[in-house]
Amino acid sequence: MPSRRLNTLASGGLFVALGISLCSRAQADSVATDWPQFRGSQASGVSAQAETPTHWDVETGNNILWQTEIPGMGHSAPIIWRDRIYVTTAVSEGDPDLSIVKGAGAAATADDSGPQQWRLLAIDKATGKIVFDELGLVGVPRVKRHRKASHCNSTPATDGTHIVALFASEGLFCFDMEGRLQWKKDLGSLDSGHFSNPSSQWGFGSSPVIHDGKVVVLCDVQEGSFLAVFDLDEGEEFWRTPREDVPTWTTPTIVEHEGRTQILVNGWHHTGAYDFETGEEIWKLDGGGDIPVPTPIVAYGNAYFTSAHGSYRPVRAIRLGAKGDITPPEIEDTNDAIAWVHHKMGNYMQTPIIVGDNLYLNYDYGILSCFDARTGEVQYRERLNARAVGYTASPVSDGKHLYFPSEDGLVVVVPASGEFSVVTINDLRENCLATPAITDGMLIFRTQHKLIAVKEHVAAR
Repeated sequence: MPSRRLNTLASGGLFVALGISLCSRAQADSVATDWPQFRGSQASGVSAQAETPTHWDVETGNNILWQTEIPGMGHSAPIIWRDRIYVTTAVSEGDPDLSIVKGAGAAATADDSGPQQWRLLAIDKATGKIVFDELGLVGVPRVKRHRKASHCNSTPATDGTHIVALFASEGLFCFDMEGRLQWKKDLGSLDSGHFSNPSSQWGFGSSPVIHDGKVVVLCDVQEGSFLAVFDLDEGEEFWRTPREDVPTWTTPTIVEHEGRTQILVNGWHHTGAYDFETGEEIWKLDGGGDIPVPTPIVAYGNAYFTSAHGSYRPVRAIRLGAKGDITPPEIEDTNDAIAWVHHKMGNYMQTPIIVGDNLYLNYDYGILSCFDARTGEVQYRERLNARAVGYTASPVSDGKHLYFPSEDGLVVVVPASGEFSVVTINDLRENCLATPAITDGMLIFRTQHKLIAVKEHVAAR
């Protein structure tokens, strides 16, 4: 079976609700210090408030503000609100097996069915001190994980009053900002795996999204897939729309266009948009990669989708005014709704990123493609780093540089200029499958056992 790696979207993933202007240089001009969900606002992955470091050294402490051990294992990404960083994790006895090898056996289900503790932690942004470590649930996982995944892949989301965490088949949990449980919802067994092999279990990867006092969850699984919206205060279900697609690991994105709020979702047979208020389908698109993972992103009046595996790996720009079935006769075709497409240049695991006029996609083994976001013109295709095992975490940017963490912890720094070069490669000294976060000129990386804060002008020890 082909290799399969979970998005952290999380891991994610994780990744959206707080809105930015679509027709401006939205991602590059973002100035928010908060990073409230997977990849920040609208999953853009960009925080241009302050320049972040391009060089650091974990061993000497150069430009390392702090390092904090995090119990258990989770590929959920860190989120940030004001002076705190929040992470979720799954804690079990011993050190869980994590395999990042390529080739045979890489897609196997992990054999760790013992009890887990799903926990929410808050970390002081300035010092790295753990402010609280609260237990959400103890139990035996209802679904097994992929050897490259964790039992806690979905990135939490916050509006500054609530923190929502999707602990996969264990349910949707809402905490207050001090980690006190407010409500929880059982969403059933969320069994994800290869669509052609229902016995495979790879864990769940889609992350919740908060918008306008509501929580959006996308649950594309082997049976009983759905998109649903819940009340953030009480957990009441507003609506649930069934979906017919293969399992996906993508996080929804919320966008407002011409007075209507849309929920954008990736898929294989049902990429599309739904009405936020009613769950009504706005448009749909069939065809693409058969293991959809990346989260949609928005800019310049378009929504950008990519997926991979199987015969195709398209990257497409879909106009936000699309309606109805927009599926073209051939996957490489465009139409009134599809602004441009490259049908074999898309991503498998990572959510793309737009900085300025350019759209960047990093294919799994480190092939970085840069496109003009408006026209789809290819600016370059280059290899990031031949040493890295592969890439699962999605890139982030401070508006000047792009950061690409590899699974074995090598972070490649590339200028966000439309011209390729490698500024430097920094080693986190641990595996890294979670997408980083950015705040106040600080990079926050989650490795297999740690959170690491990188900030300029921190002296070596």
